[in-house]
Amino acid sequence: HPVAALAWRSNFTADAYARAVERVRDYIRAGDIYQANISQRFEAALPPGFDAFAFYRRLRARNPAPFAAYLEVDGLIVASSSPERFLRLDGRQVETRPIKGTAPRSADPAEDRARAEALAANAKERAENVMIVDLLRNDLSRICAPHSVAVPTLCGLETYAGVHHLVSAVTGTLREGADGLDLLAATFPGGSITGAPKLRAMDIITEIEGDARELYCGAIGWIGFDGSLDTSIAIRTVLMDETRAVLQAGGGVTLLSDPEAEYRETLTKAERVLAAFASGEAA
Repeated sequence: HPVAALAWRSNFTADAYARAVERVRDYIRAGDIYQANISQRFEAALPPGFDAFAFYRRLRARNPAPFAAYLEVDGLIVASSSPERFLRLDGRQVETRPIKGTAPRSADPAEDRARAEALAANAKERAENVMIVDLLRNDLSRICAPHSVAVPTLCGLETYAGVHHLVSAVTGTLREGADGLDLLAATFPGGSITGAPKLRAMDIITEIEGDARELYCGAIGWIGFDGSLDTSIAIRTVLMDETRAVLQAGGGVTLLSDPEAEYRETLTKAERVLAAFASGEAA
């Protein structure tokens, strides 16, 4: 049966988000950072008896993605349909697949192809991706065997239900004596959703966003008894309790960023997740 649309509130207006982008650009000009990921937070009250698992099934249908999770823990519910791998460890082989670069899909096939091609050729989006690849190469080099870190894919184009993305792959061989927990400790949180340099970018994110990110941009995954693991970046991810739902969406800000375009990108990323709340389609 149809689900009533929720009344979503954001912690940023369009103008406030534009000012946040300009503040990041000021930090970049001052030499503090090269890039920071700035997000807006959407929050809504849930109606009594809201069926979170039915929502999750609608989310999977509307926003299919390689990584999905539904978790109920200590009164909190997580519904995630994420396109981004944080870390995989298979034997000693490590892979991370950062996403940087986004363009909305079009229902018109010719326009959709044009948008994908424009994204693949966009100098700003490619530079954003390369900055994070360099950061992740450095992160993996701290925990991987010398000279084992490689970049088999740089700015590859991947297409999802609502967006095109530029995705790279960074790989390495975990050094002897280290395990998956050491790998997570050396690299968490992911570079693609913080910035470069990571620690200074995180300070600036905390200052500008104001609200704690909670689960958003953390990681969701599993660790096997054999030591293998696979984790996603917690984007396109909703955190719920009995009374409210929270979703965040952001994007990487560089010196070349256009504030209005960055704001639109956050809405593009959130759109299909928000639509799953109001969908009356069968789950």
